[in-house]
Amino acid sequence: MRYVTNLPYATKEEEHVTIPMSDGVRLSAHIWRPTSSDHEPVPAVLEYIPYRKRDLTAVRDSIHHPYIAGHGYACVRVDLRGTGDSEGVLRDEYLEREQADAEEVLAWLAEQPWCDGGTGMMGISWGAFAALQAAARRPPSLKAIVIASFTDDRHADDMHYMGGALLSDNLAEAGTMFAYGTCPPDPAVVGDRWREMWLERLEHTEPWVLPWLRHQRRDDYWRHASVCEDYKSVRCPVLASSGWADGYSNAVTRLLGNLDVPRKGLIGPWSHKFPHLGEPGPAIGYLQEVVRWWDHWLKGVDNGVMDGPMLRTWMQDSVPPSTSYEERPGRWVGEPEWPSPHLRQVTHPLTRHRIGPPQDAAGEGTGEGESPDGEAMTVRSPLSVGQFAGKWASYNAPPDLPYDQREEDGGSLVFDSEPLTERLEILGSPSVELDLSVSEPVAMVAARLSDVSPDGAATRVSYGLLNLTRRDSTESPEPLEPGRRCRATIPLNGVAQAFPPGHRIRLSLSTSYWPLAWPPPKPTLLSVHEHSSTLTLPVRPVDEPDDVPPSPFDEPEGTPPLPTHQLTPSDERWEVKRDLVGYHAELEIVKDRGTVRFDGIDLEAGRRAYERYASIADDFTSVTGESTWTMRFHRGDWDVRVVTHTALSCDRENFFVDATLDAYEADRRVFSRTWNERVPRDLL
Repeated sequence: MRYVTNLPYATKEEEHVTIPMSDGVRLSAHIWRPTSSDHEPVPAVLEYIPYRKRDLTAVRDSIHHPYIAGHGYACVRVDLRGTGDSEGVLRDEYLEREQADAEEVLAWLAEQPWCDGGTGMMGISWGAFAALQAAARRPPSLKAIVIASFTDDRHADDMHYMGGALLSDNLAEAGTMFAYGTCPPDPAVVGDRWREMWLERLEHTEPWVLPWLRHQRRDDYWRHASVCEDYKSVRCPVLASSGWADGYSNAVTRLLGNLDVPRKGLIGPWSHKFPHLGEPGPAIGYLQEVVRWWDHWLKGVDNGVMDGPMLRTWMQDSVPPSTSYEERPGRWVGEPEWPSPHLRQVTHPLTRHRIGPPQDAAGEGTGEGESPDGEAMTVRSPLSVGQFAGKWASYNAPPDLPYDQREEDGGSLVFDSEPLTERLEILGSPSVELDLSVSEPVAMVAARLSDVSPDGAATRVSYGLLNLTRRDSTESPEPLEPGRRCRATIPLNGVAQAFPPGHRIRLSLSTSYWPLAWPPPKPTLLSVHEHSSTLTLPVRPVDEPDDVPPSPFDEPEGTPPLPTHQLTPSDERWEVKRDLVGYHAELEIVKDRGTVRFDGIDLEAGRRAYERYASIADDFTSVTGESTWTMRFHRGDWDVRVVTHTALSCDRENFFVDATLDAYEADRRVFSRTWNERVPRDLL
C-alpha cells in the first residue's frame, strides 16, 4: 500500500459529533472534511456500522476516510445505536429502527452547512448491507452507494443459512455481535454516563443466535431488509464488489442482473476484505475507483466512470490446495453486461463416477456406455467430511481456506471428468441437478467442485449446500419420503476459475459437511441416479477477449494509518484434532488480536475469539459448537472487560442454546446473566 499525504484538499477532523434521532437517542459520528467546506459545501459520504469507530475500526478508518475527504468530501463514520459511543441498545441486525436511524443521519448530513445537500453511503459487510438497504428506502439526499462483501438475500445467501442448511457461522457471527454489542462506550467521550449506558446494553441484550435459530424458514423476519424482494426499490447508482474467497461471492452478479440503475461490478480473488486491503492478492487501487465514482455521481464530473465492462473480475488460475494464499495467479477479464453474452451453460451427465461429455442441444448425452435405467450410486457420509472445508467467509487470518479435498472425497460420492485436453474457464455459478432418493425424511447434500491436478491434489473451486426438505420451497419445507425418487437442484457459489490441460474437474457429493454446516438429525443414505443427474458449468470460451487492459487498476493507496503499538502478541490458530480411542473430533479456531495501544487516545484494547466445533464418531446428535469472546479496554484507572460464551448443541428434535454474559470492572464482576434455551428443529 502506498500512503499518501499530499491530497487535493486540506482537511479537518471532528472526532465526536452527536447526531440526534427522533426518539431522543444520540448517535456518535467521526467526521473528516475539507477545511474549505466551511464556506464551500461538499457532498457527504456515510459509513454506518457497529464496530466501534474510536478504537476497533480506527486504524482502517484512518486509511480511507481521510483519503476520500482529501479529495473533496465530508466523510462521516457513525456508530450504530447501542455500539461504540452511540446511545441506546443494539438488539439485532438490520432492524427497522436501525434503517430509520440511517435515514435520519442522511437527512441530518444533508442539512449541515458544510454539505451541499448530496450524500453517498459506502462500506464493507454490515456497512454495505446498511448502504444497500438505505438505498432501497430512497432517502432524497442519497445519490449513489459503494458496497463491498454483502448480500441482497438475508436467508438464502448470508452467514445464517445456505440452501436451507444451518451454517456454523450463524453461531460464530452471533458470538461476535454478542461481544461487540455489550462493550461500554469510552468515558473520555461520553463522560460519567458511560456506566449507565453500559449497564443498559448489558441488561437488554440477548444472544443473537436465538432469534436467528427461531426463524429456520424464509419468513418475514428474513424478507425484511432483503433487497432481492424488490430490486426496483433501488434507484441510485451502485458500485458493488466482493471476492471469490469471500462467503459473499454471489450478490454482485445478482445486482448486475436485476437492478435497473447505473451499476458496476468488481470481483477479485479476495477474502472478506476491502479490495485495497485485499487478501489473497493482488490488492488494487480501490479508493481511487471509489473517488472516481463519487466524483461522477456526487459532483457531476464527466470522468468516464461508466465506460468499459459492467463487470471486471479476476479469472483465477489453477493453484495447489492451501489454507492461505498471499497471491492468486490469474488475470482481469471484463464482461459487457450480466448475464454475459460470452458465457455458455454446458451440461454434463453424471455417469458411473464420471462427469460425462457435454449433452447436445436436445439434452441427450453424447457419451458411451449409458444405461437407460439410470442405476443408483449411493453414499452415507461420515461426520468427518467437512473438517477441511475452511470458513464460510474467509478472512485469510487465521488461514481458513479449504485444504486438499482428497480426505473429504473419501466419504463422498465422486465424479471425475477425463483429463482436459485444453484449457477450460468458467465464470458464474455452476449447478448440480440430481435425480435422487434418501433414507431419511430430513437430509442434506453438499456439492463440491474441485480442480484435480495430475498428482491427485484436489483444490476446491466452489461448493453449494441444500437441505433437501427445502428443495421446492424455503418458505414451506416438507419432509422427504424415504426411498422415493425426486429431483433437486443445488446452485454452487459463483466463481471465475481456469482449469489447465491435464487436470480433471471433480464433483463430490456428501450427506454431511460438518462443521461448516450443521448436520441433519440422522445419517442419511443418498442414492443418485446416473445419466438423469447433471453438472452444469458456466463456460467462458478462452478465445473471448478480456475487454480490460492487463493492469486496469492503480497501486493500492490510502492515508497513513493511525499510530498504534502492539503490547502483547496476537495469536491465530486453526487446528483439527482427532482422538482415535474415544472417536472424538474437534476443530479449534483462535483469533486473538493481542493488546493494542492507541497512542493518540491513551487507550489499550484487547480482543480474543475462540471457537470450537466437536463431534463423536458418527453420532449426528453429538455435534456441538461454541464461541467465546473476551473484550478488554484499559486507560489509567478505567479497566473494563466483557466475556461472552455461547454454546449450541442438539438432539434429534431440538437445538439447545447455553450462553453467559459477564462484565467486569478491574477484577470485580459487575454483571452476569445466563441463558438456557430450547429451540425446536424445523426439518433441519
